[in-house]
Amino acid sequence: MAEVPLDIPRLWVEFTDPGDAGQRYRCDLTWLTSSWTCIFGTGCQGIYADRPDDGCCTLGAHFTEKDDYRRVKAVAADLGPDEWQFHDIGHDGGHGGALARASWTELEDGVRKTRVVDGACIFLNRPGFPAGAGCALHQHAVVKGLPPTSLKPEVCWQLPIRRTYRTVEQADQTSYLEVSITEYDRRGWGPGGHDLDWYCSGNPAAHVGAEPVFRSNEAELVELMGGPAYTQLVLRCEAHLRAVTAARRSGNRTLLPLLVHPATLAAQDTRDTATSKPGRPR
Repeated sequence: MAEVPLDIPRLWVEFTDPGDAGQRYRCDLTWLTSSWTCIFGTGCQGIYADRPDDGCCTLGAHFTEKDDYRRVKAVAADLGPDEWQFHDIGHDGGHGGALARASWTELEDGVRKTRVVDGACIFLNRPGFPAGAGCALHQHAVVKGLPPTSLKPEVCWQLPIRRTYRTVEQADQTSYLEVSITEYDRRGWGPGGHDLDWYCSGNPAAHVGAEPVFRSNEAELVELMGGPAYTQLVLRCEAHLRAVTAARRSGNRTLLPLLVHPATLAAQDTRDTATSKPGRPR
């Protein structure tokens, strides 16, 4: 399916952070109430056409801060070779011996990131690995009954939610910190994002979730915003969904593209067309 344009109409909501009066959240209702869901292994084509099984794990992950690195370092030490395909390479470069060293990271332009091995992130188990394809860190979290947000690099578990900061100066010479929660679209990757062969957030193929993003990604949003702010977000997202329902009932197709993410609309239209064909149950 074709991706929708990047500059789509969006509805935003703002509210003061319940835990910090000097901070306001600006949240993208269009994205947070969309039906996007991760389709890794069930239709994801990967960001590069020649590596369709990698998802968005081809390039490796940069760390946001020292704590982010230390968290992943602790998990890497806990992973066994039955969970992690590149365990031996990650711990000693695959050479062993007295000079064994951790080698699951590398420097890119002087910045530390997870190492790329055989064309993708060292933590990505490839198809055919007995424990299953996918992120070894994510799989370890599931086995341990932990949220993946507690074990994976921040950039990995946040994607494709994007959190940005901006200081807003007001006319009375006061200011506040604006925290935006929105879609991590192609532009979030920098100029190179436009060169990705496939990307999910604006593609109807990935807008097939049973729940809207604000519900399916509750753990991620709570980690990004805190529990009290997330509760306030849910109130506003639910009110927005009621507005969408009212527009549908009134048959207002002109209003829907403003209220609903275009990729979600396209996915719903495709499903509606399929179920309306002769001989198909409705």
